[in-house]
Amino acid sequence: MNRDEQANILVVEDDSGHLAVLQTIIKSWGYLVEGTDEGAKAVEKARERPFDLILMDVRMATMSGIQALKLIKQYNPAIPILIMTAYSSVETAVEALKAGAYDYLTKPLDFDVLRIAMQRALEHTSLKAENIDLKKQLTSTFEFENIIGRSAPMKELIDMVAMVAPSEATALITGESGTGKELVARSIHYNSGRREGALVIVNCAALTETLLESELFGHEKGAFTGADRRREGRFMQANRGTIFLDEIGEMAPIMQAKLLRVIQEREIQRVGSDETVQVDVRILAATNRDLQEDVSAGGFREDLYYRLNVVTLRVPPLRERVDDIPMLAQHFLEKYSERNRKRVKGFTPLTMDMLLKYDWPGNVRELENAVERAIILVPGDYVTEAELPLSIIQSYRLKAEPKVPPQEFAHHASLEDIERHAILTTLEAAGGNKSETARRLGITRKTLHKKLQKYKAH
Repeated sequence: MNRDEQANILVVEDDSGHLAVLQTIIKSWGYLVEGTDEGAKAVEKARERPFDLILMDVRMATMSGIQALKLIKQYNPAIPILIMTAYSSVETAVEALKAGAYDYLTKPLDFDVLRIAMQRALEHTSLKAENIDLKKQLTSTFEFENIIGRSAPMKELIDMVAMVAPSEATALITGESGTGKELVARSIHYNSGRREGALVIVNCAALTETLLESELFGHEKGAFTGADRRREGRFMQANRGTIFLDEIGEMAPIMQAKLLRVIQEREIQRVGSDETVQVDVRILAATNRDLQEDVSAGGFREDLYYRLNVVTLRVPPLRERVDDIPMLAQHFLEKYSERNRKRVKGFTPLTMDMLLKYDWPGNVRELENAVERAIILVPGDYVTEAELPLSIIQSYRLKAEPKVPPQEFAHHASLEDIERHAILTTLEAAGGNKSETARRLGITRKTLHKKLQKYKAH
């Protein structure tokens, strides 16, 4: 939270009179205030909006403050929650603090103590955010170009890049489509002794064999139909710099042989010319294929594979670096907010939970596209689940569906037992939200209420 902004406070209290008093007093202190009288409603609100602080009673009719606190912390572990209790027992306080409460206050509340506790909690959160920003600024100077991530797999990759970049070694960058192999190539080039030279990027899969040869090595005038003048190829453009051959696994066998000669002899031959020209180029290659399998199957030259594979850098898929999703999502949010002239502040906790639990078959590229789409569609300050692609929403709902009862339970239970199991499991998965539970089960809220009352009676 920026210190210049008004903090947004959620007050959870099932005593309507006490709730109204708290809202009035907290508002008079200059905060934005919202109130609710149920723990389940508090969970729902916290999933939809990133509050700066929650003040919550312990004793409530449907869901206790401790239960609500635990559910909220699943979606937003960073939010400070102050617990209010009329029962100043050590057990209640310890349970609240173990569950993640920032602090607890006893009723009747001392409003001066409340104000100080709120200020302390908000300052703690603000300083924490500022420290994160400061660390980002301090380390950005030493980071590799646009490689974003602090997860263990990314730290390992960045350490490898740091060792490889200053050398002259040919490197093979592997990884699924959309993982950011080109960014790794850029990082190697711009942290190498060749940074003053050009970085030339060629997508080998985008050109036919004839066009690729001309693109890489150049051609003489009249070498083929349409060659009306002599042209320098990409290797000459990259002289004293770096050439990045993307999708190297798609290269035709005859081109593989010609590339091998370039690597061995450090010279090229223009199409239509008998002369060779010396080049000083570092070669980086990338593929989303398993080249070892291709070598075994005869689709890729073994000698070229070993020439390219002096050092292998594997870029992990996004599903293996889930810890990096919040940082990547925020980076794309800032990028596309600026591009679209919007002032979007962030993601709701529920939205971020959806991003974290999605498998991302398209990797970082898919995440970037999802955030760009959300920024274009978002009407307010925060990206909500409504702006996410349908594939992410459906995947999240599918994972949240109640589990099928165990085999032995299904065999011996009555239909009523199975129905009860499905309803209670769905209610738990929906965080106690009855409207959401009814929607997932395909029944009305009134029907759900009757069923729950029936279970209580038994």
